[in-house]
Amino acid sequence: MIKLAVIGHPIAQSLSSVMHNAVLKEMGIDGEYETLDTEQSELVDRIKQMKSQGYAGFNVTIPLKVPITLFIDEVDEIADIAGCVNTVKILPNKSLFGYNTDVYGFMTAIPEDVKNSIKGASAAILGTGGAARAAAIGLCRLGVKEINFYARNVINASKMVNFLREKFYEVTFNLKQLESMTSLENNILLVNTTPVGMKGHGMGLSPIDEKFLKTLPEGAVVYDIIYNPLKTELLSYAQKNGYRLITGLDMFVHQGAKAFEIWTGKKPKIETMKIAALEALNGL
Repeated sequence: MIKLAVIGHPIAQSLSSVMHNAVLKEMGIDGEYETLDTEQSELVDRIKQMKSQGYAGFNVTIPLKVPITLFIDEVDEIADIAGCVNTVKILPNKSLFGYNTDVYGFMTAIPEDVKNSIKGASAAILGTGGAARAAAIGLCRLGVKEINFYARNVINASKMVNFLREKFYEVTFNLKQLESMTSLENNILLVNTTPVGMKGHGMGLSPIDEKFLKTLPEGAVVYDIIYNPLKTELLSYAQKNGYRLITGLDMFVHQGAKAFEIWTGKKPKIETMKIAALEALNGL
């Protein structure tokens, strides 16, 4: 039997178990994917527990994607650049191999025509945490020329931005105070990587005021990586003002599918995972 889990806090809103258990069942794999609420102070004990109880791997979500890196023995290239891990494989010798499948999920969820439109363009990212790093790496790989980060704490975020400058020297990175935002007029894409608007994290709130959202140019795309709820307040503002939307569901499903493949060596059906997540979101 294969034992898998997701760790983070708060985690009641996570649909990872619903999605992974659906494909385990469909593929006839004897296994279980659990939701394990884990605060940062409990991380060491949780890792010990999973190692001793024979878990094959686990996902990592807010706020543990960066702290988990302190306990990882080896990482893949993307996790190394991102400085954060969202998928861990526990090897037979109990060492931990860390991956970042968020970058893959983030990029895969963007429609091809949008990928073409952002080449050589400017994009804005709200937040500077682990998910923001993944989004930035994805956008750099897709050929954006400039990324404007909006952070609540510019001093804390400066180290991450300087790191990205070294890795992607051909891209211009600007770090700005979220509270001093005045206009988003030059950005063809706006990405929210903050938890504001997520179930359990201020659901019904938007990370920015509608008046700032309306400064985006005509034809801009608003991408909220939150998937629960499916349409956040930010996306409602975007729809109301005629912008194109990308919800967090496709990113969530694709990063999960990549993680499943890492753990089991088998490719799951994307459609099965997406339907399971949608049914849970809709209370079916």
